[in-house]
Amino acid sequence: MDMAMDVHKNSLDEDNRRFVPDEVFETIEDAKETIEFIMTQYNSTEGPLIYALITKEEGTNIGYVQLVPIDDGKWEIGYHVAKQYTGKGYASEAVRAFLPVITDRVGIAEVYGISLIENKASGRVLEKCGFETFFTGEGPYHDGVYEISKSVWKKC
Repeated sequence: MDMAMDVHKNSLDEDNRRFVPDEVFETIEDAKETIEFIMTQYNSTEGPLIYALITKEEGTNIGYVQLVPIDDGKWEIGYHVAKQYTGKGYASEAVRAFLPVITDRVGIAEVYGISLIENKASGRVLEKCGFETFFTGEGPYHDGVYEISKSVWKKC
């Protein structure tokens, strides 16, 4: 719960509002409620499974990486790094480290990635982490239909 302020602040940047609007916490209380729920999931393999990204140097909470169930037994990766920390490889490092561990824990061999075409940085993270694109075009994303890219990562 001591991360609520960081979770709140990290969620407010313009990229988060634009690309994952359902993960914006307007108040610290909103962040606390979400953290309480997330904590109930830690002993589960049902998801969502969300973990904070903490810098080694300062111990600063800069975002999260998550695995979320979608449909038909499939799972999707998600991640966000606060704007002031982007472009430093944190998201790629987190996703690379997270995938083998979390897929073993959940007992799955593939993970999907879905991003807006306009979110070039997210697409690069998926590509760097071994996701292969299988669809590009109009598709459902959060609250509407947008130009999206779908990709999949398969455990070796």
